[in-house]
Amino acid sequence: MPNKTHDAIEKNIKKLVAEQNLQMIPQWKLKIIQLYETSLVRHGIMVVGSAGCGKTTIFNMLLKALTMIPGNPKYTNVTINPKAVTDAQLYGELIKSSGEWIPGVLSEIWKRVNNRQNKYTTWIICDGPVDAIWIESMNTVLDDNKMLTLANAERIPMSDTTKLTFEVENLNNASPATVSRAGIIFVSPEDLSWRPLIDTWCDDREKDKLYANPEERNWVREFTVKYIEKTKLFREVKMKYTYMMATPEVVRATQLLNLLSAVL
Repeated sequence: MPNKTHDAIEKNIKKLVAEQNLQMIPQWKLKIIQLYETSLVRHGIMVVGSAGCGKTTIFNMLLKALTMIPGNPKYTNVTINPKAVTDAQLYGELIKSSGEWIPGVLSEIWKRVNNRQNKYTTWIICDGPVDAIWIESMNTVLDDNKMLTLANAERIPMSDTTKLTFEVENLNNASPATVSRAGIIFVSPEDLSWRPLIDTWCDDREKDKLYANPEERNWVREFTVKYIEKTKLFREVKMKYTYMMATPEVVRATQLLNLLSAVL
């Protein structure tokens, strides 16, 4: 069976990539299409991948591409980090002594974006680690009930113009009940890798005619081939050195570009 094409979305993605001076990587663009196709059948979506693999840009590209299609409503996103606050601050807390209800961050956002009078589509993006402390309360939202139940017995239904999405590094602490309720898109580190970062950096420097040397692109590419690709530098560093924290190759490439910027 041939792959289904989405001409309007792919055309807008190509235009956005050119405007933002990014690199059109087929494997990475495929993840944007997979996210779109998953959104057609799921209201809960998880994009899983290591730091620097382009998860945030995948979300931003798709929402902008959908907004650019004539006749479509405006697509917006609300990004929160659930691990930045406590469970009570996230969903709300009922003070037993006084019976007072203190609303939470997510519960207030949920009420606002699920207002039936909204003319736009909102994707709530939970950008942070998934654990059993806060994600289990989302199970009633992710299943067919599509209902957020709060501690004060308030039940807020999910509207058709809302999507609940998660941007996470891994699902090690997610329960099978949560994973089975959501659509999963895995972004491998090899889908984007670190080389497009070098090319985009060179393009940005080339546009800076005042401070950048016209030959910088050639210098950086020669440096990349000679000292990184031929020597398999990142693999050697990973095998021979112990990092205090796991670091993907794209982060090491970013550190290298910072050094090059200082030298040039």
